[in-house]
Amino acid sequence: MISTLPNSGTQNLPKVRLQIRALLPQLIEWRRKIHQKPELGFQEKLTAQFISHQLQSWGIEHQTGIAQTGIVATITGAKSATGKVLAIRADMDALPVQEENKVSYCSQRDGIMHACGHDGHTAIALGTAYYLQKHRQDFSGQVKIIFQPAEEGPGGAKPMIDAGVLKNPDVDAIIGLHLWNDLLVGTVGVRPGPFMAAVDFFNCTILGRGGHGALPHQTIDSVVVGAQIVSALQTIVARNVNPLDSAVVTIGELHAGTRMNVIADTARMSGSVRYFNGQLAEFFKQRITEIIRGICESHGANYELEYTHLYPPVINDGGMAQLVRKVAEQVVETPGNIIPECQIMGSEDMSFFLQEVPGCYFFLGSANPEKQLNYPHHHPRFDFDEVALAMGVEIFVRCVENFLIPQN
Repeated sequence: MISTLPNSGTQNLPKVRLQIRALLPQLIEWRRKIHQKPELGFQEKLTAQFISHQLQSWGIEHQTGIAQTGIVATITGAKSATGKVLAIRADMDALPVQEENKVSYCSQRDGIMHACGHDGHTAIALGTAYYLQKHRQDFSGQVKIIFQPAEEGPGGAKPMIDAGVLKNPDVDAIIGLHLWNDLLVGTVGVRPGPFMAAVDFFNCTILGRGGHGALPHQTIDSVVVGAQIVSALQTIVARNVNPLDSAVVTIGELHAGTRMNVIADTARMSGSVRYFNGQLAEFFKQRITEIIRGICESHGANYELEYTHLYPPVINDGGMAQLVRKVAEQVVETPGNIIPECQIMGSEDMSFFLQEVPGCYFFLGSANPEKQLNYPHHHPRFDFDEVALAMGVEIFVRCVENFLIPQN
């Protein structure tokens, strides 16, 4: 595992311009500084202070305290202050995970870790801001860089949108990336249309009647009711959803009972629902409610159900996906390193931005098995090949230069 700032490895960056290659040690330093002091959603105060200090030192106009800890930086092209506006989004929050990596930049906070690469996203966005500010003569219009809190939940994108980050000036399009350890460093996953799934959460409590295990006829067994509900919910995808529509219903928790010879009066379960087709949102809520109600009524039990639509699906605009792919092909050089079939059932609140303006969210490969940098996201030993940071800056910069064409 890398433990010092690398002076080698840039051979993996064939089309990263020299000025951005030279930024790599600084990008790594920023990323590791953020990694050492991770903060959970809406608590990213130190991270926000660090970002603001850097932006201020570079003379970049920015607003702080948006949706509690969010920041928006605005960079105006020197060619012309008028023109299109492109937004770049990066998330800042960490996860409640105890880090197990033995590296010099390990998390200094027990039980909190950047286990999903958001420290890298922030460093890439900072590097992009720095480069664009130094090269404002290369574009016209404006770039808004959005440093967003709380992507891991409960979601910071919607509060930032409600606070007006896409207004004054109005954003024409938005891009964002996720460092991705399911892809090797030097690859990019990008596609138009559905990219990541919507996610709903639900919590259900089965209200039965407890009693002695030897006298079941005197009870309403919440465990039996809950077990039937768990099985029946799997028929929604198998028998109620069009087979061409991908969807997943998962029961992640089921808790009941206190002793082997006691029939439990309550059982609690929680689960998630994921789908690409946004029109299925209300269908899933209705069908889950119908199944739970029907099974409970057949046993004489009652229930309490909480159902929450968390994030809608991430839907990439065709034109913006084409722009990102064109730029990525220039950076990675090898056509085979562009991965178009990279849909996953994971979810992201970047989806709220994409509902408001055309945009593209894409994966930047960050795994390197040779360096043991290939643990999955949210794992206690998650880490990534930091040469990907420079590739992220290069792709963002080229998108700006291609989208904000100088006005003559």
